[in-house]
Amino acid sequence: MELAKIEQLLEKYFEGETTIAEEIQLKQYFSTEQVAAHLEHYKPLFGYFSAEKEEQFTPTLSLKTKKQITVARIAFAASLVFLVGIITFINYSPNNQPQQTNAELGSFESPEEAFEETHKALALLSEKVNIGMESVKYINEYENSKNLIFKK
Repeated sequence: MELAKIEQLLEKYFEGETTIAEEIQLKQYFSTEQVAAHLEHYKPLFGYFSAEKEEQFTPTLSLKTKKQITVARIAFAASLVFLVGIITFINYSPNNQPQQTNAELGSFESPEEAFEETHKALALLSEKVNIGMESVKYINEYENSKNLIFKK
């Protein structure tokens, strides 16, 4: 092939104006051993295209990913907890619980007894509310001080 023709094809190639047939001619020229010395630096470019054309992609797929393994472990743990819960529920026996007195359950034999327990509960509630009201005094004192400072 004429050297001048190869140089013209290279110019067209780098301008993006070559046809497929002209590119094939360039690849064939640069795959031979008789490449001109001043065009030698283009040889790896066209050699790369030839070598890459021969390369095949072989995908390697892993059937189990890390996420799938983690999901499997969580599912196994959840089913194990569920199974233990079912077994505990089945084996639960209400006869093994200690007996509670009527006072603990909230029912009384006589109205006087109920009145006394209610009186105790209300006294306890009153005591706790009074402790809370003492705290409110401090809040009122704070509000008064704030109003004096900012003069609303």
